[in-house]
Amino acid sequence: MNKTTQNRYIAVNPENHHLSIATGPIPEPKADEVLIKVHSAGINRADLLQRKGLYPPPEDASQVMGLEVAGTIEAVGADAGNWQVGDKVCALTHGGGYADYAVAPVGQCLPIPTGFSKAEAAALPEALLTVWHNIFQRAKMKDGDKVLIHGGASGIGTLGIQIAKVMGGEVYTTAGTDEKCQALEARGATRAVNYKTEDFESVFTELGLKNDIDVILDMIGGDYIQKNLNLAAPEGRIVNIAYQKGFTAEINFVPVLMKRITLTGSTLRAQSFAQKTVMVEEIMEHIFPHLESGAIKPIVDSIYPLEQVEQAQGHMEGGQHMGKIILKM
Repeated sequence: MNKTTQNRYIAVNPENHHLSIATGPIPEPKADEVLIKVHSAGINRADLLQRKGLYPPPEDASQVMGLEVAGTIEAVGADAGNWQVGDKVCALTHGGGYADYAVAPVGQCLPIPTGFSKAEAAALPEALLTVWHNIFQRAKMKDGDKVLIHGGASGIGTLGIQIAKVMGGEVYTTAGTDEKCQALEARGATRAVNYKTEDFESVFTELGLKNDIDVILDMIGGDYIQKNLNLAAPEGRIVNIAYQKGFTAEINFVPVLMKRITLTGSTLRAQSFAQKTVMVEEIMEHIFPHLESGAIKPIVDSIYPLEQVEQAQGHMEGGQHMGKIILKM
């Protein structure tokens, strides 16, 4: 590697939150890290919040946005295990993904599945770990469970529907247009509800699903909280990963008592490298074969060059996307 090469990355103006390309030194991998020459990086809502100063990165993390990348390993630390220079990889970073070069802990790296483009591979890490941790580790989804995934057209939703289906779930979802709903049903959802034209609680109640949904993954919050409680089955598990409609709501908690509902939540970034390493190990065992076979495939909505990062994030804020929005270096 040419040590004099500069690393382009996206910087945030703290006063007006505008983004620009800056240059700096290429990061050095620690013993248990690899340095990745980034080809593609996934955009996440956490990036938008970080840009606005509403979701500051941990003190030990890169201040540069970007939580997932795909590319080629350029250098390895002393304890990088079997990873070698030249390997094709996708990884969950500890920040720093909006750049030509980024480091990632070896425990958060996955090989790029056969037949996947690097853009498709960059759409995997954040969604894979989020889905696995929340639906399987926390909500303990099992074969035959009825699963409701809100925000079905998001990167997490589109992948989560496919994963839950492959793992034996009967999957339901919500999305904001009829076209998105049709696409999600084609990807494995038994029924997708357009939340802009229908009340999902009423629709699922009419389908006989009131008190019958075992697992609910929700990133919306607000008035969805009560509706989720009403739909949940006895011993149902509800996991919140975001609250896009707000963190506060007036809730009748009687269903929690009467149906013994587990109501929990998590964020991925706050968890330890060791916890994420376990997630990756379990994903490699249970999900990676389905990626290799093509049974699970991420949806890439659009690809923007690094110079158009503001437009890319604006596209996400607009909410019209389906699947992942990718930056290409």
